[in-house]
Amino acid sequence: MKTRKLLTLSAAALLAAAPLTVLATAAEADPVAGLAPVADSDFHDDGRPDQAKVRLGRFLFFDKVLSGNRNIACATCHHPTLAAADGVSLSLGEGARGLGTERREDPGTPLLGRVPRNAPALHFLGAREFIALTHDGRVEVDPARTWPSGFWTPAREQLPEGLDNALAAQALFPVLSNIEMAGHKGENAVADAVALNRLGGQDGAWAILARRLQKIPEYVDLFVEAFPEVDQSEDITIVQAANAIAAFQTTAFRPDDSPFDRYLRSRDPAVLSPAARRGMALFYGDAGCAACHSGKFQTDHRFHAIAMPQIGPGKSDGWDRSYWRATGYAARVEDFGRYRVTFRPEDRYRFRTPSLRNVELTGPWGHAGSYASLEAVVRHHLDPVAALERYDAREGALPRLQRVIEPRATGSRLSHEAVNPARLADYLRRDTWAQETGALRRELAEANELPPRSLSDAQVEDLLAFLRALTDPRSRDLSALVPRRVPSGLPVAD
Repeated sequence: MKTRKLLTLSAAALLAAAPLTVLATAAEADPVAGLAPVADSDFHDDGRPDQAKVRLGRFLFFDKVLSGNRNIACATCHHPTLAAADGVSLSLGEGARGLGTERREDPGTPLLGRVPRNAPALHFLGAREFIALTHDGRVEVDPARTWPSGFWTPAREQLPEGLDNALAAQALFPVLSNIEMAGHKGENAVADAVALNRLGGQDGAWAILARRLQKIPEYVDLFVEAFPEVDQSEDITIVQAANAIAAFQTTAFRPDDSPFDRYLRSRDPAVLSPAARRGMALFYGDAGCAACHSGKFQTDHRFHAIAMPQIGPGKSDGWDRSYWRATGYAARVEDFGRYRVTFRPEDRYRFRTPSLRNVELTGPWGHAGSYASLEAVVRHHLDPVAALERYDAREGALPRLQRVIEPRATGSRLSHEAVNPARLADYLRRDTWAQETGALRRELAEANELPPRSLSDAQVEDLLAFLRALTDPRSRDLSALVPRRVPSGLPVAD
């Protein structure tokens, strides 16, 4: 009895002397107990790509020379000062100038329209587990090697071999989009090649861009330094350019010093606020968020339909012609998401689960940027169908357009003409048509896979506190990544 009492007193004395963090750990079950912290081994090249390649990729990322009209860079829609995104629901690409919410039509060059999907942020996309990219996963690693490149993409057999990873493969596609970077047929050789579906080969769009780089002496020196196989300008290829851009993105957009990361490394609850700890327990527990937003990057890399509102012009999917009948503009405004890749009916309206790293900084949220409020998009997940029904398109961030051009086909001839200002309002009705049309809205609702879930306002606040704990403070200002100049001599992306 005496010995038992002494042991009890000894244990009590130890507990009294224990640090507060140990007590907190004992009192709170660790909701991410099996989750390892982010490590170099999670990334391609073990997180240490060749620095010459990174340096080259940084210049290419900011250089407008890779766009058809030499007026847009990768960074235009993925700018470091905007957390590697652009802060609007749907980007304005070809025919606009400026950054983010300040980007507007170039007075001398009417826009082709809005980019149909939200520009995703680039954080952690250099991690090995990201093998499918874009909202519908149309750029993805193909283990079956259906095409020689080893990737399944819209370019199919035209995609060249030698790409390092999915991030490098993805870098080759914005330059082909007439509405993003290429421009329209008749404006430049790149756009002309794209219009004829000449992507690969010596006369393809990618080769045209590579020849531009071959003519810039500073780029030749940079490619020689970065790639052993390059001895002279003619050795430069678009594959090397894409691999360099991916290497830069892998190192530049690796926000692994958030409070959540510090917790994964130390398991010290004190690095998270009490609200963030409660939110983490909800996120990986009763709230069910981790069913899709799983793992250290908060994504299962799969595709889900959650009745996210559709705004903007869509991807011309479906068979509904109500917009056409109402306005006279021959367009369809739906976006079928993953179905566009698989053609499986069950994949309609499914979109890739995004990583939530730096999510606080990377709105608007949703594949079409439907929500400009992080709280609003969290609440959408609680009852997607009800949220879809009450959604107001003003919850997004769509800068108003004043001058737009549209393609017109006359026989085999394609031309681009400015939309009559008197008809601009009808043209712009496509931005909200899918949401305001009951039949289209019902299709979205019927595809929803996410059951309603009840959370109190206090629990929602705790979830938001955890989501904010996924922000790396360094990402609030990445302006140091922006070079003062680029080898082409063109203005740096701004």
